[in-house]
Amino acid sequence: MDYQNVIGQVMSAAAPHIGEGAVADYIPGLAVVDPKQFGIAVATAEGQVYSDGDVGIPFAIESISKVFALALVLSRKGTALWDRVRREPSGMPFNDLIELELEKGIPRNPYINPGAIVVTDQLLFDTGDAVAALRDLFRAETGNHALDVDSVIAESELRSGERNRAIGYLMSSFGNVRNPVELALDHYFRQCSFSITCTELATAGLLVARHGLRADGSRLLERADARHITALMATCGTYDAAGEFAYRVGLPCKSGVGGAILAVVPDRCSIAVWGPGLDPKGNSVTGGIALAAFARASGFSVF
Repeated sequence: MDYQNVIGQVMSAAAPHIGEGAVADYIPGLAVVDPKQFGIAVATAEGQVYSDGDVGIPFAIESISKVFALALVLSRKGTALWDRVRREPSGMPFNDLIELELEKGIPRNPYINPGAIVVTDQLLFDTGDAVAALRDLFRAETGNHALDVDSVIAESELRSGERNRAIGYLMSSFGNVRNPVELALDHYFRQCSFSITCTELATAGLLVARHGLRADGSRLLERADARHITALMATCGTYDAAGEFAYRVGLPCKSGVGGAILAVVPDRCSIAVWGPGLDPKGNSVTGGIALAAFARASGFSVF
């Protein structure tokens, strides 16, 4: 595969749309991000990285962190997690409360906010420090030993997190939070605030593309668990637009309101795109266009 040629085609398709969409202005730290930026990085299973655009500019990882938090919980043989979180698409916004109330505090899947808060709560219960566990994983997989939480974004998350607090306390009222709610939420807010680049995110995503193998060749996940993570990316990873992404892109994806989307082609590569402008569902406008172009140019699909 001539990845650099594919990336050239992606950049041509994405260029007219750079700056489209709206940044996530409900989080103050994201409201000031320049939307006229875009980058794509492809990390292959053999270890090469191909990229173009703004791939060295750090951004907030936001909900893409949910993939890695879930991996850490499952790596600890945390199958009891599935008693607390389901594995179904929601069809509702990622911070919806109505469905959560009707379903007695059990979130539909681990990639919407309620489910991710449960996963972080479980990781905190298992390790004593969910943020440190994620930091160690990100640093090891990216090779950037300075990678850390952006304190400005974390403070923004904390100050604008009323709805996530409502989610946390609602789940707690049904007995589905193990730690003190505010402590679990503190770790969740900081988890979403890791600062990462496109190149680093694509490299970290190889953990999933390689079926649970880490950068050093050791195994974090059983193949079955890695397959489950990938399946949930395909069915639930882009909020209530997962069906549209399956139709247009055909690859497992996980998006974040920082404007990034991580996609994986099992056994082949991991793709990270970043464009801060979001559509009404919370997914990067330019990122979605770029991934559709990548799928067309590469011929890759899981369907």
